[in-house]
Amino acid sequence: MTIPTPHINVSEKGIIAETVLMPGDPLRAKFIAETYLDNPVEFNNVRNMFGYTGSYKGKKISIMGSGMGMPSIGIYSYELIHFYGVKNIIRIGSCGAIQEDIKIRDIVIGISASTNSNYASQYELPGTFAPTASWTLAKKAIDMAESKGIPTRVGNILSSDIFYDDDPDTWRKWARMGVLAIEMEAAALYMNAARAGANALCILTVSDSLVSHEVTTSEERQTSFTNMMEIALELA
Repeated sequence: MTIPTPHINVSEKGIIAETVLMPGDPLRAKFIAETYLDNPVEFNNVRNMFGYTGSYKGKKISIMGSGMGMPSIGIYSYELIHFYGVKNIIRIGSCGAIQEDIKIRDIVIGISASTNSNYASQYELPGTFAPTASWTLAKKAIDMAESKGIPTRVGNILSSDIFYDDDPDTWRKWARMGVLAIEMEAAALYMNAARAGANALCILTVSDSLVSHEVTTSEERQTSFTNMMEIALELA
Protein backbone atom coordinates (compact mmCIF):
# COMPACT_ATOMS: atom_id res chain seq x y z
CA MET A 1 0.00 0.00 0.00
CA THR A 2 1.19 3.51 -0.76
CA ILE A 3 0.15 6.87 0.61
CA PRO A 4 -2.36 8.38 0.60
CA THR A 5 -4.06 5.37 2.17
CA PRO A 6 -7.73 4.52 1.63
CA HIS A 7 -8.61 6.28 4.89
CA ILE A 8 -6.07 9.10 5.33
CA ASN A 9 -5.71 11.66 2.53
CA VAL A 10 -2.08 12.66 3.15
CA SER A 11 0.33 12.08 0.28
CA GLU A 12 3.67 12.46 2.10
CA LYS A 13 5.30 11.77 5.42
CA GLY A 14 6.10 14.62 7.80
CA ILE A 15 2.68 16.27 7.72
CA ILE A 16 1.46 14.02 10.53
CA ALA A 17 3.49 14.35 13.75
CA GLU A 18 5.26 11.41 15.41
CA THR A 19 2.81 11.74 18.33
CA VAL A 20 -0.92 11.53 17.60
CA LEU A 21 -3.78 11.97 20.06
CA MET A 22 -6.82 9.91 19.06
CA PRO A 23 -10.24 10.66 20.51
CA GLY A 24 -12.99 8.41 19.23
CA ASP A 25 -15.17 11.36 18.21
CA PRO A 26 -13.77 13.35 15.24
CA LEU A 27 -15.58 16.43 16.56
CA ARG A 28 -13.60 16.08 19.79
CA ALA A 29 -10.45 16.07 17.65
CA LYS A 30 -11.64 19.31 16.04
CA PHE A 31 -12.41 20.84 19.45
CA ILE A 32 -8.99 19.95 20.87
CA ALA A 33 -7.14 21.24 17.81
CA GLU A 34 -9.00 24.53 17.78
CA THR A 35 -8.76 24.99 21.55
CA TYR A 36 -5.20 23.94 22.29
CA LEU A 37 -3.03 23.90 19.17
CA ASP A 38 -1.19 26.82 17.63
CA ASN A 39 -1.78 27.11 13.89
CA PRO A 40 -3.72 23.87 13.46
CA VAL A 41 -4.00 22.63 9.88
CA GLU A 42 -6.54 20.01 8.83
CA PHE A 43 -4.81 17.09 7.09
CA ASN A 44 -7.68 14.63 6.83
CA ASN A 45 -11.44 14.66 6.36
CA VAL A 46 -12.00 11.34 4.58
CA ARG A 47 -15.26 9.88 5.94
CA ASN A 48 -15.37 12.98 8.19
CA MET A 49 -12.57 11.49 10.31
CA PHE A 50 -10.94 14.83 10.96
CA GLY A 51 -7.20 15.07 11.56
CA TYR A 52 -5.14 18.15 12.46
CA THR A 53 -1.49 19.00 12.95
CA GLY A 54 -0.27 22.00 14.92
CA SER A 55 2.00 22.78 17.83
CA TYR A 56 1.51 22.69 21.58
CA LYS A 57 4.03 24.59 23.69
CA GLY A 58 6.38 24.56 20.72
CA LYS A 59 6.10 20.82 20.04
CA LYS A 60 4.56 19.40 16.87
CA ILE A 61 1.55 17.21 17.55
CA SER A 62 -1.35 15.75 15.59
CA ILE A 63 -4.89 14.95 16.65
CA MET A 64 -7.18 12.64 14.73
CA GLY A 65 -10.43 10.83 15.39
CA SER A 66 -10.42 7.03 15.53
CA GLY A 67 -14.11 6.22 15.28
CA MET A 68 -15.84 3.66 17.48
CA GLY A 69 -14.67 0.13 18.07
CA MET A 70 -11.56 -1.95 17.51
CA PRO A 71 -11.96 -2.39 13.73
CA SER A 72 -12.00 1.39 13.30
CA ILE A 73 -9.06 2.30 15.53
CA GLY A 74 -7.29 -0.80 14.20
CA ILE A 75 -7.38 0.62 10.67
CA TYR A 76 -6.38 4.19 11.54
CA SER A 77 -3.65 3.32 14.02
CA TYR A 78 -2.16 0.75 11.61
CA GLU A 79 -2.01 3.27 8.77
CA LEU A 80 -0.57 6.01 10.97
CA ILE A 81 2.19 3.76 12.30
CA HIS A 82 3.08 1.83 9.14
CA PHE A 83 2.63 4.46 6.43
CA TYR A 84 3.16 7.81 8.16
CA GLY A 85 5.91 7.06 10.66
CA VAL A 86 3.88 7.71 13.81
CA LYS A 87 5.74 6.57 16.93
CA ASN A 88 3.26 7.36 19.73
CA ILE A 89 -0.54 7.10 19.75
CA ILE A 90 -2.49 8.23 22.79
CA ARG A 91 -6.15 7.34 22.83
CA ILE A 92 -8.21 9.89 24.76
CA GLY A 93 -11.74 8.65 25.18
CA SER A 94 -14.69 8.03 27.41
CA CYS A 95 -15.50 4.94 29.43
CA GLY A 96 -18.11 3.40 31.68
CA ALA A 97 -16.98 2.81 35.26
CA ILE A 98 -17.66 -0.61 36.77
CA GLN A 99 -16.19 -0.02 40.22
CA GLU A 100 -18.20 1.73 42.92
CA ASP A 101 -15.40 4.09 43.92
CA ILE A 102 -14.84 5.41 40.38
CA LYS A 103 -17.03 8.41 39.71
CA ILE A 104 -18.21 10.47 36.76
CA ARG A 105 -15.36 12.54 35.22
CA ASP A 106 -12.62 10.57 37.01
CA ILE A 107 -9.51 9.87 34.92
CA VAL A 108 -8.61 6.23 34.22
CA ILE A 109 -5.29 5.21 32.67
CA GLY A 110 -5.40 1.77 31.08
CA ILE A 111 -2.13 0.02 31.85
CA SER A 112 -3.63 -3.09 30.27
CA ALA A 113 -6.72 -3.88 28.22
CA SER A 114 -8.65 -7.11 28.61
CA THR A 115 -10.99 -7.80 25.73
CA ASN A 116 -13.82 -9.99 24.46
CA SER A 117 -12.61 -9.33 20.89
CA ASN A 118 -11.00 -11.87 18.57
CA TYR A 119 -8.57 -9.22 17.25
CA ALA A 120 -5.46 -11.11 18.44
CA SER A 121 -6.32 -14.20 16.38
CA GLN A 122 -4.55 -12.68 13.36
CA TYR A 123 -1.18 -13.12 15.09
CA GLU A 124 -1.66 -16.90 15.46
CA LEU A 125 -0.08 -16.90 18.91
CA PRO A 126 0.18 -20.17 20.87
CA GLY A 127 -1.67 -18.68 23.85
CA THR A 128 -3.52 -15.59 25.08
CA PHE A 129 -1.88 -12.22 24.46
CA ALA A 130 -2.18 -9.55 27.18
CA PRO A 131 -2.40 -6.10 25.50
CA THR A 132 -0.52 -3.51 27.55
CA ALA A 133 0.30 0.16 27.31
CA SER A 134 3.72 1.65 26.78
CA TRP A 135 5.21 2.10 30.25
CA THR A 136 7.16 5.15 29.03
CA LEU A 137 3.95 6.94 28.05
CA ALA A 138 2.02 5.65 31.07
CA LYS A 139 4.63 6.87 33.56
CA LYS A 140 4.79 10.28 31.89
CA ALA A 141 1.00 10.55 32.03
CA ILE A 142 0.85 9.53 35.69
CA ASP A 143 3.64 11.96 36.63
CA MET A 144 2.00 14.76 34.62
CA ALA A 145 -1.37 14.18 36.29
CA GLU A 146 0.27 14.26 39.72
CA SER A 147 2.07 17.52 38.90
CA LYS A 148 -1.26 19.07 37.90
CA GLY A 149 -3.02 17.73 40.99
CA ILE A 150 -5.33 15.55 38.88
CA PRO A 151 -6.22 12.23 40.56
CA THR A 152 -6.04 9.18 38.31
CA ARG A 153 -6.86 5.49 38.57
CA VAL A 154 -4.39 3.19 36.85
CA GLY A 155 -5.24 -0.41 36.06
CA ASN A 156 -6.90 -2.91 33.79
CA ILE A 157 -9.72 -1.82 31.49
CA LEU A 158 -12.01 -3.84 29.24
CA SER A 159 -12.11 -3.19 25.50
CA SER A 160 -15.45 -4.61 24.45
CA ASP A 161 -16.86 -5.33 21.01
CA ILE A 162 -20.35 -5.04 22.47
CA PHE A 163 -22.11 -1.83 23.51
CA TYR A 164 -25.60 -3.27 23.97
CA ASP A 165 -24.89 -6.60 25.66
CA ASP A 166 -27.59 -9.29 25.55
CA ASP A 167 -26.69 -9.97 29.19
CA PRO A 168 -26.80 -6.57 30.92
CA ASP A 169 -24.94 -7.93 33.95
CA THR A 170 -21.85 -9.25 32.14
CA TRP A 171 -19.84 -6.28 33.41
CA ARG A 172 -20.14 -7.59 36.98
CA LYS A 173 -17.91 -10.55 36.12
CA TRP A 174 -15.18 -8.21 34.88
CA ALA A 175 -15.62 -5.98 37.93
CA ARG A 176 -14.98 -8.98 40.18
CA MET A 177 -11.59 -9.34 38.49
CA GLY A 178 -10.67 -5.75 39.35
CA VAL A 179 -11.30 -4.25 35.91
CA LEU A 180 -11.87 -0.51 36.34
CA ALA A 181 -13.95 0.52 33.33
CA ILE A 182 -15.21 -0.47 29.89
CA GLU A 183 -14.39 1.15 26.53
CA MET A 184 -14.14 -0.17 22.96
CA GLU A 185 -10.75 0.56 21.38
CA ALA A 186 -7.63 0.23 23.53
CA ALA A 187 -6.88 -3.47 23.10
CA ALA A 188 -6.60 -3.22 19.31
CA LEU A 189 -4.47 -0.09 19.61
CA TYR A 190 -2.14 -1.79 22.09
CA MET A 191 -1.81 -4.85 19.85
CA ASN A 192 -1.08 -2.82 16.73
CA ALA A 193 1.55 -0.83 18.60
CA ALA A 194 3.15 -3.93 20.12
CA ARG A 195 3.39 -5.66 16.76
CA ALA A 196 4.97 -2.59 15.14
CA GLY A 197 7.27 -1.61 18.01
CA ALA A 198 5.45 1.67 18.59
CA ASN A 199 4.12 3.24 21.81
CA ALA A 200 0.45 3.42 22.80
CA LEU A 201 -1.54 4.58 25.79
CA CYS A 202 -5.22 4.94 26.62
CA ILE A 203 -6.34 7.79 28.88
CA LEU A 204 -10.05 7.84 29.66
CA THR A 205 -12.60 10.06 31.33
CA VAL A 206 -15.55 8.35 32.99
CA SER A 207 -18.68 9.38 31.08
CA ASP A 208 -21.09 7.04 32.85
CA SER A 209 -21.21 4.49 35.62
CA LEU A 210 -22.78 1.07 35.32
CA VAL A 211 -22.83 1.00 39.12
CA SER A 212 -24.57 4.30 39.92
CA HIS A 213 -26.24 4.79 36.49
CA GLU A 214 -24.99 8.38 36.31
CA VAL A 215 -24.35 9.67 32.77
CA THR A 216 -22.92 12.70 31.00
CA THR A 217 -24.31 14.27 27.83
CA SER A 218 -22.79 13.87 24.36
CA GLU A 219 -21.88 17.58 24.40
CA GLU A 220 -20.06 17.19 27.71
CA ARG A 221 -18.10 14.25 26.31
CA GLN A 222 -17.13 16.29 23.27
CA THR A 223 -15.95 19.49 24.98
CA SER A 224 -15.61 19.24 28.76
CA PHE A 225 -13.17 16.38 29.41
CA THR A 226 -10.28 18.85 29.49
CA ASN A 227 -8.16 17.25 32.26
CA MET A 228 -7.67 14.17 30.08
CA MET A 229 -6.88 16.32 27.04
CA GLU A 230 -4.29 18.40 28.86
CA ILE A 231 -2.49 15.36 30.30
CA ALA A 232 -2.26 13.81 26.83
CA LEU A 233 -1.05 17.01 25.16
CA GLU A 234 1.86 17.22 27.58
CA LEU A 235 3.14 13.83 26.36
CA ALA A 236 4.14 15.17 22.93
